[in-house]
Amino acid sequence: MLKDITIGQYFPKDTFVHRLDPRIKILIVAMFIISLFFIDTFYPYILILAFILVSIKLSEIPVKYVFKGLKPLMPIIIITFVINTLFTKGEVLLALGPITITKEGLSQATFMALRLIFLITGTSLLTLTTSPISLTDGIEKLLSPFRKVGLPAHELAMMMTIALRFIPTLLEETDKIMKAQMARGADFESGNIMNRAKNLVPLLVPLFINAFRRADELANAMEARCYRGGENRTRLNELKLKPNDILAISICAIFFGFIMSTKYISYI
Repeated sequence: MLKDITIGQYFPKDTFVHRLDPRIKILIVAMFIISLFFIDTFYPYILILAFILVSIKLSEIPVKYVFKGLKPLMPIIIITFVINTLFTKGEVLLALGPITITKEGLSQATFMALRLIFLITGTSLLTLTTSPISLTDGIEKLLSPFRKVGLPAHELAMMMTIALRFIPTLLEETDKIMKAQMARGADFESGNIMNRAKNLVPLLVPLFINAFRRADELANAMEARCYRGGENRTRLNELKLKPNDILAISICAIFFGFIMSTKYISYI
């Protein structure tokens, strides 16, 4: 299951989506997330699904690869679906003792599950099509106006990017340690919750030790290269907006503006 987590991973390609300015992609993802929370009917989700599929097609990333990132998060989606189904009041469709399923509950549960699925797949496209260095530069540039009020833009961008970059590394490390412990007889899949929590101790201890070791090695490597944060830092490739970037942000602004406006249009 750990191999199915795609968040933080970069899928290298030379496509229109990959070549877009990282600032534009971050702003598009921000509009995408905001528009999801404006949707209160099912029909706009068809447009959101079309947007995701077109983005995947343009980025030339296998659809299966993008959607497999949902697998580790399916328990959360299922729990959300069950809670909304059982605890939303309305017209009763089925009653089994204390358990009642309502029409409004099923509708709300499906609505929330779709929102989570689209949120995960849509945002994962950002890291899949943007290298960690580009992502750092994009976040830093977007946060740079806030330096005037004392916000450490470069440090924040670097922390966020390192955190994202290390997610796949730590998952790979977790998988290796888990297999090594299982070869020694460890059992991570049977027993009650308390037993499973206790069984995780032999996994977590070496994982934390390795994580601290990697952090120490990274800090030493950055010091050895005279890294001193963002002050007076220069770049080999400065970010510059191109016509394609302007075109992409314009189309997406109109598209997501329409999605958000559906909240106030009664016939959609």
